[in-house]
Amino acid sequence: MIVSYKWLKDYVNIDVPVKEFCDKMIMSGSNLETCKAMGEGIENVKIGRIEKIEKHPNADKLVVCRVDMGGGESLQIVTSAPNVYEGAFVPVAVDGAVVPGPLHGQPKVEGGVKISRGEMRGVLSEGMMCGPQELGLSDKVAPINSKDGIWLLEGDWSDHLGEDVDKALDLHDYAVDFEITPNRPDCLSMLGMAREAAATFGTKMIYPDTECEKVISEKASDYIKVDVNSDLCKRYTARVIKNVKIEQSPWWLQKRLMAAGMRPINNIVDITNFVMLEYGQPLHAFDIRSLAGAHIIVDTAKDGDRFTTLDGTERELTSDMLMINDAEKPVAVAGVMGGLNSEIESDTTTVVIESATFVADSVRKTSKKLGLRTEASGRYEKGIDPNLCEKAADRVCKLVEMLGCGEVLTGSVDVYKNPETAPTVTARVSRINRVLGIDLGRGDMVKILEGLEMKVEGTGDELIVTPPSVRQDLLEEVDYVEEIARMYGYDNLPMTLPDLQTKAEFSKSWLLRDFVRETLCAMGANEIQTFSFMNNKTLDAAGIAKDSWERAMVELINPMGEDTASMRTILTPGMLEVLGRNYSRNVEAVRAYEIGTVFMKNMIDENQLPHESLDLTIGLYGEGEDFFTLKGMVEALLDRIGIEGVIYTPESEYGVYHPGRCARISVKTEAGEEIELGIMGEVHPDVAENFAIGTRAYCAELFFNVLVELSGREIQYHQPPKYPSITRDIALVVDEDVTVGQMEDVIHEAADELLRDVKLFDIYRGAQVGEGKKSVAFSLTYRHDDRTLTDEEADREHALIADALRDKVGAKIRDN
Repeated sequence: MIVSYKWLKDYVNIDVPVKEFCDKMIMSGSNLETCKAMGEGIENVKIGRIEKIEKHPNADKLVVCRVDMGGGESLQIVTSAPNVYEGAFVPVAVDGAVVPGPLHGQPKVEGGVKISRGEMRGVLSEGMMCGPQELGLSDKVAPINSKDGIWLLEGDWSDHLGEDVDKALDLHDYAVDFEITPNRPDCLSMLGMAREAAATFGTKMIYPDTECEKVISEKASDYIKVDVNSDLCKRYTARVIKNVKIEQSPWWLQKRLMAAGMRPINNIVDITNFVMLEYGQPLHAFDIRSLAGAHIIVDTAKDGDRFTTLDGTERELTSDMLMINDAEKPVAVAGVMGGLNSEIESDTTTVVIESATFVADSVRKTSKKLGLRTEASGRYEKGIDPNLCEKAADRVCKLVEMLGCGEVLTGSVDVYKNPETAPTVTARVSRINRVLGIDLGRGDMVKILEGLEMKVEGTGDELIVTPPSVRQDLLEEVDYVEEIARMYGYDNLPMTLPDLQTKAEFSKSWLLRDFVRETLCAMGANEIQTFSFMNNKTLDAAGIAKDSWERAMVELINPMGEDTASMRTILTPGMLEVLGRNYSRNVEAVRAYEIGTVFMKNMIDENQLPHESLDLTIGLYGEGEDFFTLKGMVEALLDRIGIEGVIYTPESEYGVYHPGRCARISVKTEAGEEIELGIMGEVHPDVAENFAIGTRAYCAELFFNVLVELSGREIQYHQPPKYPSITRDIALVVDEDVTVGQMEDVIHEAADELLRDVKLFDIYRGAQVGEGKKSVAFSLTYRHDDRTLTDEEADREHALIADALRDKVGAKIRDN
């Protein structure tokens, strides 16, 4: 927000050097970007009036002007400017003058450019008529009638002929540029910054006059009708002005706009821009002739509609874009830019002033999609108080009356279905002092808050505070702690040490993360970190089904691009991209893991905050790596963090993995409940191709939060066994659909306390076992804790297990 220091003094009575002003505003919480002096570097540039213009005898594009400099003095000046005319008041750099430049397209030089009399194509030129740029003004703020030529001074400057232009025009000012944080949209206005200055310097605000004295009896509602058909418009206020005279704005108005970085256009447009800068409320003026049926309808567009904005560009609309329409056609993109079909023309006589508030998210999305950002959209995106609409519209009407450029009709058409009020919050004096480490009295706090135009009630320790409605950032007690802190002065806050009553310790989740990192690094895996964003195209490439829960992504309001439009729900696509990138760079083997946050939309109420949790993904490829390598890593990890009884169930429907080489990972609790831990498998060939992985790759994704809940890493001492064990091998032929996990469950159920360990050491398929069959071989270890186990006892236990396998899974002992 660029603040003209002189303009600011219209609203707050401060008389301190600009450096002191900037320093104190910084200490009260305003973030200063730059402070630039204006009107400097100008010497002997005076006001003149063009009396006569003649054609140059030796050049078609040059003219010779006779310029009255006052006091009977006149100068002959040659110029190529196309916009000069007899009677125009212009700034004239006389012989020996200095201008900041740049001059004639040359770069600006330190100390400015000195002007000397000389000849142009054989004709004497005794000085130079200056354009706005040559006096140090930016191209973008030069008045519309002067931007490509000589600066034509608006109004009658006859009494100032020969006077220094910087003094006559009061060009000396300071443009103080403040960076406004997104939570303070009220400060995107002169009144907002004046409120901050008034509170900082302990003085009162001077609010602008909005009461018209010469309102005519005709009513605005007789000229215009307004219908709001969308909740994306919070309020729409329209006022009507007739007998409008379109002309250039007076210098005082142009000067304020230029100081704030805006170009003067004409009086009506300038007034709406002036009030936008003053109140922070964007406004728009429509020529009523262009509004079919004298009817304004606020509604969303239709997909594929096309609309030409004021900049002359035709734009394609979508159904989520809010539009301002008349009875036949759209006339403006709500909150962004008006249409070319309703702009103010030189012969406009009746205008409709729009002062409206639109939902911030809607304006932000529309501006983003159209690639169109304006002063208005920048304010709407951050949020605007709907209660400003009527005041801003009234202020426009007052300025029209002051400038004598139109007649204001009585009343307005105001559609405000759900009026908003500022929330009242209770803050505690003791709490504020405790947080800030100070001992400030209640009276001092009340004085600070009232200085910020807040209403304070309550007694004792309670401060019941109601802020002005423009302060949409004050929602909780902590917000008022910050208000007290910044106005009390951050530099006045004492340095205090914590009382150490809170014991600092790491959470179980944090400790387990470190332990898992150590474990996986010991297995040769490198930690990676991928972006927290994804989109539906990424999930399509990963083979995720269209109706799966992984598609419940949290969409970003203001994404950096299409590829980063949503937050990730799983980590696996990011791992696949890393594997593909490494493979494309000829990395022969990769083992990697990531512990990262995933985000899930609240499926019950999408307006609530999304669910965030941690996941763990492991990925690998390379010579010697296979499904069982990954399974071994997962088993070893789960064993180290104390999760026992893990179950691996075949999975053939999950699109990321090969249907024959994929398993769901789960565990049974003591209560018999089965809890899913994640999934693992060989990456499906199609998915591998989508991610440019030219070899077999393997991935697993585990729910890290579940691992934290189930982990138990307490190490208990067990005395080493005193007595020897007996090992028996058993090879069984079973149907192909019988899983190893099912067989292990049967073994453990059938065994008594003598069985100590079960290890799978072979799976065989071939002609010897028959089609649809497989041979599974286990090594079973038996031992008694109190004595030496006999062969007969081991054989008896072994036989019980064999019988159970035969009865429950149809296993046959393989003897060859």
